[in-house]
Amino acid sequence: MSNVADFPYFALSDDHRELQAAVRELCTDKIAPHAAEADRNSEFPQASYEALKAGDFHAPHIPEAYEGVGADALATCLVIEEIARACASTSLIPAVNKLGTLPLLLGADESQKKKYLTPVATGEALFSYGLSEREAGSDTASMRTRAVRDPHHGDDWILNGQKSWITNAGESKYYTVLAVTDPDGRRGRNIGAFVVEAGDEGFDWGSKERKLGIKGSPTRELHFDNVRLPGDRLVGQPGEGLQLALRTLDHTRVTIGAQAVGIAQGALDYAVGYIKERKQFGKHLAEFQGLQFMLADMAMAVESARQMVYAAAAKSERNDPDLGFFGAAAKCHASDVAMKVTVDAVQLLGGAGYVSDHPVERMMRDAKITQIYEGTNQIQRLVMARALLR
Repeated sequence: MSNVADFPYFALSDDHRELQAAVRELCTDKIAPHAAEADRNSEFPQASYEALKAGDFHAPHIPEAYEGVGADALATCLVIEEIARACASTSLIPAVNKLGTLPLLLGADESQKKKYLTPVATGEALFSYGLSEREAGSDTASMRTRAVRDPHHGDDWILNGQKSWITNAGESKYYTVLAVTDPDGRRGRNIGAFVVEAGDEGFDWGSKERKLGIKGSPTRELHFDNVRLPGDRLVGQPGEGLQLALRTLDHTRVTIGAQAVGIAQGALDYAVGYIKERKQFGKHLAEFQGLQFMLADMAMAVESARQMVYAAAAKSERNDPDLGFFGAAAKCHASDVAMKVTVDAVQLLGGAGYVSDHPVERMMRDAKITQIYEGTNQIQRLVMARALLR
């Protein structure tokens, strides 16, 4: 029989609880006050980013060898969950820093890791991830962005094409970009991963997308026009890029699950506080059994999602062979829960829930994207089904 210590998600360690309390305090004092403004103005929450950097919560996953704090996968999820409870847009700072850098952690050589991970760990740079294209969303292998070797300049590559839906584009200094390196090669085995820097000639980004939610996190296209990349920008081998990208998503889908849990918990907390104060028919709303049942269902859903995310985080840390299933399941279930719980939170507030005087309408809008990015929940169900059928 397995020892309970093999399953750390059933009980957080003292260190994890201390971390959780520290992030929650910081979010209450320095993140939540900026959340509505970032959403209203569609502006990157710079003050919140500075607060995260001061607390070393902006990229907690980076190992100590690269001046990071070396947080494990569960600790990173706790950080993201607590930030999302206050501001989903801000939670994308540590989440996307992990998404952008994980291909390097999985496949880069030591010199690349030191060069690019250290400035992220110290707060000098953000790191984004470029996989999707206009006509290559769920079907990533059909991407059209190309990287070809320059026959006249040694190991250099020339990059052309575009990427779509890139989180924190324009704010990030570095970008992991996937591109076809051999158009005639085997589909999915002909793609390389490259690091593109914001100052590279020929590299630019489009205007900000006008979005339903997470408005404080800019989303833009990336454009590459004969961008010359030195050979040391290639991560791993030319044909390994898509495998690196998919391995990355196995791990980072867990962090999206954590974000979804945080959004749902924030909405639930606010709704509970509201119905305990609001009166109708001479009674507090919290005294009505119908609303009590709604709260109970919301809380059950949030707790089930949280346990699934924590289980997947433990598997991510151990790199278990069934991580693909659990990462997809955690992301899928938690994001569905976040959507349902935030809608119910709006309902519990009635008309007040529909206006921006209260944060639950923002949380409802923010929750929707968790069902879409890093693979739609339809794709997650395919991933899970294929794992079962294998």
